[in-house]
Amino acid sequence: MSNTIQLREMALPIGSLDAYIQHAYNVATLTEEEEHRLTVRFYETGDLEAARQLVMAHLRFVVRIANGYMGYGLALSDLIQEGNIGLMKAVKRFNPHMGVRLVSFAIHWIKAEMHEFIIRNWRIVKVATTKAQRKLFFNLRNAKKEIGVSFTAEEVAALAEELKVSHKDVRDMEMRMYAHDMSFDAQDDDDESTSLAPAHYLEDMRFSPGSQVEHTDDEDHSRNNLYSALEGLDTRSREIVSARWLVDKKATLEDLAERYQISAERVRQIEKVALQKLKQHIQACTE
Repeated sequence: MSNTIQLREMALPIGSLDAYIQHAYNVATLTEEEEHRLTVRFYETGDLEAARQLVMAHLRFVVRIANGYMGYGLALSDLIQEGNIGLMKAVKRFNPHMGVRLVSFAIHWIKAEMHEFIIRNWRIVKVATTKAQRKLFFNLRNAKKEIGVSFTAEEVAALAEELKVSHKDVRDMEMRMYAHDMSFDAQDDDDESTSLAPAHYLEDMRFSPGSQVEHTDDEDHSRNNLYSALEGLDTRSREIVSARWLVDKKATLEDLAERYQISAERVRQIEKVALQKLKQHIQACTE
């Protein structure tokens, strides 16, 4: 099942979030027996109609979870959309013989998609890139709602102990969470003489004569290394690599197989060996 299950029952006006939510809550929930029958049907036969019914019956659950993440300044519709992707992934991976309800299994996938979306869109610069940082981010967000504007030393110590991280980790994440993105260009009402916008003091090196000469030299050097490496190949290998990678209209394996009267698999093997030789030659030239 792909992430593009066609929810045919949801013929709603585009952009009508309220109508979507109302429709989601109007879809009848499934009894445990109905759910088990549908999950078994999809698990054993891949019946997409069964998967569609399972997704439709749990849309209200996604909406309910999405409402819990409204404090991040992101559109509810986007959160619901990401949650629906997680729901469909859960339906695809659910094993009906595990002895648990689908909703218990799906909550992990729904929240995981929403968490990833929030992390991607919270700041221009990501505030959390590792699994541990993501966990810390969401725990601190929840704690901040209760504690207030800024953590005291005692609160930092308590959180660090509860989350099994260092005091520095807590402070660093707090700083990342509440730092503001700075616009590169000055705003219309900024005073150029006092603005701290990076556009006012960072030098644009793209058109620096020195940078352009250096860039040209690098390109020439790389091109010469490539030509030198190609000269080290036998004629057929060189022609195959050129036809596959160095022309605008690239040849297929089948095209080359017909040209050289060999199998497409043999062409692929020749190409693989030739590319490996090119890589080794170029690496030797740059060391």
